[in-house]
Amino acid sequence: MQTPDIERILAQAPSPCFVVHEGLLQRNLDILNAVQERAGCKILLALKGFAMWSLFPHIRETLQGCCASGPIEARLGREVFNREVHTFAAAFSEADIRELTTLTDHIVFNSFSQWERFQPILAKASRPIEVGLRVNPEVSTAAVAIYDPCAPGSRLGILREAFAGKSLEGISGLHFHTLCEQNSDALEQTLNGLYEKFGDILKRDQIRWLNMGGGHHITREDYDTDRLVRLIHRVKEQYGVEVYMEPGEAVALNTGFLIATVLDIVHNAMDIAILDTSATCHMPDVLEMPYRPKIELEGVLAGEPGQRPHTYRLGGLSCLAGDVIGDYSFTRPLQPGDRLVFHDMGHYSMVKTTTFNGVRLPTIASYDPALGAVQIKRTFGYEDYKTRLS
Repeated sequence: MQTPDIERILAQAPSPCFVVHEGLLQRNLDILNAVQERAGCKILLALKGFAMWSLFPHIRETLQGCCASGPIEARLGREVFNREVHTFAAAFSEADIRELTTLTDHIVFNSFSQWERFQPILAKASRPIEVGLRVNPEVSTAAVAIYDPCAPGSRLGILREAFAGKSLEGISGLHFHTLCEQNSDALEQTLNGLYEKFGDILKRDQIRWLNMGGGHHITREDYDTDRLVRLIHRVKEQYGVEVYMEPGEAVALNTGFLIATVLDIVHNAMDIAILDTSATCHMPDVLEMPYRPKIELEGVLAGEPGQRPHTYRLGGLSCLAGDVIGDYSFTRPLQPGDRLVFHDMGHYSMVKTTTFNGVRLPTIASYDPALGAVQIKRTFGYEDYKTRLS
């Protein structure tokens, strides 16, 4: 299994470097657009998952807008994406709200207290802003607890019992986000719980839209888009609402690569390859998710430990003892200078990088298959480290 156009990418890309393949990105956009057209819904780009803004002019040809987690992402969406901007956060400050009145089209609150506190500011906004409430359907489907917004004690989403005695005047939509890298069967479970707990609210005349959040792995090969379309049609017909979805990962899934280089080989109970990249600095989901990326060397995918003749632990540059990407086996011995290709590094990678230890951030680039060219979008150095501090 060889990455499309990998020889051209390796010949042109520096190391370390994130490279997004524009042809693979277009494939995902085509899938998402087909869902929009068949289901009659609007799909937004979740900036928390993928915010490579140099590609926004291309992405906005398909997607209807973007969703933000606060004023900074909302500003990027307004200035560069320049379509609909939707914003949700677990809580906002007054300064956040005042800034967002100039940036966002929808704002979603995580509690009635926040809505009641900031309603007077929104009422005086110079532009119309639709307001929604994030609800908790209390349907847990996520496999990993840290990614389950419906777990007991979750801070995310309003429970049904909190609606008792509350006025919904000024509220035009409901929002939920319960999924993480899941298929449409998990969405169906969530919607059934939503209808049971919040169906009567969805039926109210002023509720015009339902935002089904992110975590929908729509562009994965085994994703059941037919079921998704049926589910969206059902909620539209049953409640007469417009439906939004806001995946980040599905937009960039399997479109991005991280090019890295072996710097040294050491031995301590096993062979260890030190790379010019880092799990903690460049791909923290490897440690947090946890996530095991596929890695390619000379067109061949690395195997599990012992599966191929030569097994190595791949380690990062930082001083963190646990800065380990994982144990992989290769068909030949690794050597300093070997270049490895990490797969699926477009989403939740660039947005999560850090300059811990002063480790240089990877270059950001895209690959245009029509031109056969890597286009460098951004390089990083000392000033990027220095200007984060004072």
